[in-house]
Amino acid sequence: MLKLNLDEEKITQCHQLAKNITSKVNRDLLSYSTVSIERTVARFSGVNGVDEEGVPFPNILVNQIVDKGKISDGAALYLGNACIELNATPQEVSHMVAKGELDVTNLPWHGAEAAQAKARELCQESLDVIKTNRKKRESLLRDMPVTETPWLYVICATGNALEDAVQARMAASQGADVIAVIRSTGQSLLDYVPYGITTEGFGGTYATQENFKLMRKALDEESEKLGRYIRLVNYCSGLCMPEIAYMGAVERLDMMLNDAMYGILFRDINMERTLVDQNFSRMINAYAGIIINTGEDNYLTTADAFHAGPSVLASQFMNYHFAKNAGLGDELIGLGHAFEIDPFIEDSISYELAMALLVRQIFPDCPIKYMPPTVHKKGDIFFSHVLDASFNLVSTMTGQTIHLVGMLTEAIHTPLIQDRYLSISAARYARSAAKNLGKNLEIAPDSLVQDRASSILDDTLKFLEYVDQKGLFGAIGEGAFAGIKRHRSGGRGREGVFKRSPSYFNPVEDLLRQELF
Repeated sequence: MLKLNLDEEKITQCHQLAKNITSKVNRDLLSYSTVSIERTVARFSGVNGVDEEGVPFPNILVNQIVDKGKISDGAALYLGNACIELNATPQEVSHMVAKGELDVTNLPWHGAEAAQAKARELCQESLDVIKTNRKKRESLLRDMPVTETPWLYVICATGNALEDAVQARMAASQGADVIAVIRSTGQSLLDYVPYGITTEGFGGTYATQENFKLMRKALDEESEKLGRYIRLVNYCSGLCMPEIAYMGAVERLDMMLNDAMYGILFRDINMERTLVDQNFSRMINAYAGIIINTGEDNYLTTADAFHAGPSVLASQFMNYHFAKNAGLGDELIGLGHAFEIDPFIEDSISYELAMALLVRQIFPDCPIKYMPPTVHKKGDIFFSHVLDASFNLVSTMTGQTIHLVGMLTEAIHTPLIQDRYLSISAARYARSAAKNLGKNLEIAPDSLVQDRASSILDDTLKFLEYVDQKGLFGAIGEGAFAGIKRHRSGGRGREGVFKRSPSYFNPVEDLLRQELF
């Protein structure tokens, strides 16, 4: 394929700086947990459903432990002890708590060793389900392989999960390889997970376990018809990041948008909360074999894409090392970038080619996700098609792995059927017509593409040196990424972060570490 002449020493330096930055953050936050992590442990243990008022039982259970001032020990110890003392299941325990009949923090104590052993036992069943799902995905991919790249990624999010399934089947039959269901507006800011099949989302569909189950069944059936495995995507970002990661893992989703930086910058979620949640959720994704997608494409749609290149690449380096620290292999780290430079800049396609090729070459084993042009589209439908065609060509030429198909009426989230058909057809055409084009071309040593890529790498190294010196929290506070300033003590969800006590216990984390490291 096309190959840039890059300074390998500078790439190594960038990796080392990013590793230093992310390791400092991880060490700083090692002693913290969050209420969303504790709710996830409850879900792993078998706590599910909602009470008469629609409040999730994991929230009710964890909130009681918070209110009693005992959350620093973790939810698992109290849940395990309660199950021993009452000879009850976690679900039965949570029902008693919801009815006001039980205080799990005020029961006869059977000892830490017994409580821990019971907690491990309770969580193991969910871990076994997730492991089985991973093996099943691998088997289905062998039986129904997806042979063409980039994978064509399409959004189907009507607000109604039942309609999503219909739209997803249609998109797959038209040639889509990956179906994403974006979440209802504002769900990332809910500190609970809605329950059941939902039909009234706005701008997307609520991420619930039942909705995941419904979509997985529909796409498995469509995969059998088509003879190729259709991947399913949802979002485990926001205040319930680890809970949704769990739900995706037990329902065999294949990709999850998972990025703390996205939550910090674009949803004003507290830094500590989302970075702690991110590490735990990525461990779940790693165990489940789920590909994560990061959110650097949002920088390119928010800031000026021409000048944002270094901060985007720097974030990709950091996201890569955050992911590695959580046990994800390169094959599961889907770094995001986008085709968003102002098309009216002379040689804009050459600049886009340089950035796409640079990211692809620096992270050769990662399934890079490439986003279509959106920012500079207006009402001219013909020009929009030209932009999408340019994006399709660059994506294929530079060997991208995941290609989010650009289409005209995507902004309403359920594009007109004919628009989706035309857009998928155009992307398939480019994928076929330019399949080996990149292998038959070379980048001239003194070309604009080479100079642009080298310049971005140089500036990325300087940027990472600055972030390393300031620390990630300090750099974000100064607006280093997308020009947005956030502060460590601010943002939504800060009240849900707590310091672990010396007796803190999280059986899921312990069991995952045994498997991943």
